[in-house]
Amino acid sequence: MIRHSKSTSESWKNLNWKKFRKDLFRLQCRVFKAIREGDKRKAVSLQKLILKSRAARFLAIRQVTQLNAGKKTAGVDGKKSLNFKERLKLETLLKNTSSNWHHQRLRSIPIPKKDGTKRMLKIPTIADRAWQCLVKYALEPAHEATFHAKSYGFRPGRSAHDAQKVLFSNLNSHANGKDKRVIELDIKKCFDRINHTTIMNNLIASKGIKKGIFRCLKAGINPEFPEQGTPQGGVVSPLLANIALNGIESIHRHHNISGRRITENTSAKDIREPSIRYADDMVIILRPEDNAEEILDKVSQFLASRGMELSKEKTKVTAAKDGFNFLGWHFKVQSNGKFRSTPSVENFKKFREKVKKIVNNSNYGSKVKAEKLAPIVRGWRNYHRFCKLDGSKFSLWHINHRTFKVFNKETKNSRESALKLTEKAFPKVPYSENKYVSVKGTKSPYDNDITYWNQRNSKLYDGLTSKALKRQNHSCAICGLKFTSEERVNLHHIDGNHNNWKTKNLVAVHKSCHDYIHMSNGVIP
Repeated sequence: MIRHSKSTSESWKNLNWKKFRKDLFRLQCRVFKAIREGDKRKAVSLQKLILKSRAARFLAIRQVTQLNAGKKTAGVDGKKSLNFKERLKLETLLKNTSSNWHHQRLRSIPIPKKDGTKRMLKIPTIADRAWQCLVKYALEPAHEATFHAKSYGFRPGRSAHDAQKVLFSNLNSHANGKDKRVIELDIKKCFDRINHTTIMNNLIASKGIKKGIFRCLKAGINPEFPEQGTPQGGVVSPLLANIALNGIESIHRHHNISGRRITENTSAKDIREPSIRYADDMVIILRPEDNAEEILDKVSQFLASRGMELSKEKTKVTAAKDGFNFLGWHFKVQSNGKFRSTPSVENFKKFREKVKKIVNNSNYGSKVKAEKLAPIVRGWRNYHRFCKLDGSKFSLWHINHRTFKVFNKETKNSRESALKLTEKAFPKVPYSENKYVSVKGTKSPYDNDITYWNQRNSKLYDGLTSKALKRQNHSCAICGLKFTSEERVNLHHIDGNHNNWKTKNLVAVHKSCHDYIHMSNGVIP
């Protein structure tokens, strides 16, 4: 194993990450603008600059080795992590070969699905993940300029909450939701069946990037379908899937109700687009006069041209009054016309199982259990904060009470200690049903409209985070860059004491900056 000196470690930590982020973002905004203006040649030229950019290379390596959730997962080479010296060596490799990258084989990991079958997660090596991340930096702004307004999955500045809000706009009482039906689309083995030709033909990229992406696709092929599939587990795979599926949202209707073209300034209220897509999950809202069979036939033709097909067993037409599931939520229009969104039965069941597994674990005490539960509960409540959450079930009263009883027993009937630990385990998150502010039309963080994204960011957060954002003029306390919706905002405790919630001890930072501070033992890069 290569040993790295303290000087090597410090040289990595002391790299000018703030300048790197600024330099990369400036180039990405220029790529986006070039495509919006129809200058593809200029965009491709700028993509080459990103590939040659020292800033982009270092940021890509930091992203896959230190920040991504799967940073400890090994590829076929068995490497689970890189030390500082190896990261610097990888930067040199990317510098010399990024325009002619040869992708290694993928490591296959079977993942159980809810229907009892398994899907194969195909993991690239760390070096290949770094190259994919670098290429994604160049590809994403180009395609963001072309993506449909009603596509929300795996895109900067967009989230599942945007899809939830658009469903509300299309199914509430003002939109006569009780008279509508919904097509719940299920694409059979979407990631495994996407046609390689479709991806390559629609890719806005330089020859060097295209060559590398083609090799990437071929590295993860199924021998039975050599011309199909994107490897699930690759950094760039969700983007490639969005590229292949882009346009499916327009099949039902090519304009909104008023006949106006959708622009970046069009609001969710003005758009009655019937199709909402999140990656390969999609619903189509039908008016009473719409013919479901004709629409499904058009969708099937679109998918067939890209090597995919609908799952006949899982694709169905449902009356909005009967309710349907989408993205972990259950949507239903009540008989009085009111639109309701609640956590789905399956989503709540999985959450409850996670909580019970921790509460019933005898390997650690109540204090550790509370620390483990807090992020899970906070995350679940944050995700569902725009749902209808009143009532004992979704307010988590029963789960909370059960946890208190266990904690009370473990703390030897010390009611006060048990109460404090339970409160810590179940942090409160304010919720407001259907109050989310959806992203406007085709807006993207790469349009560099700082004013819009600052104002929008203020509305996405409340409480202490919102106050910190205003104090800091919407700039990250670590890197100094303005916040957009592209990356989540975290609150950082300056003194490291997570029980000290005084205003002077709290600053708003990018999630990646926050992660990096803690990985650097509190040293601000």
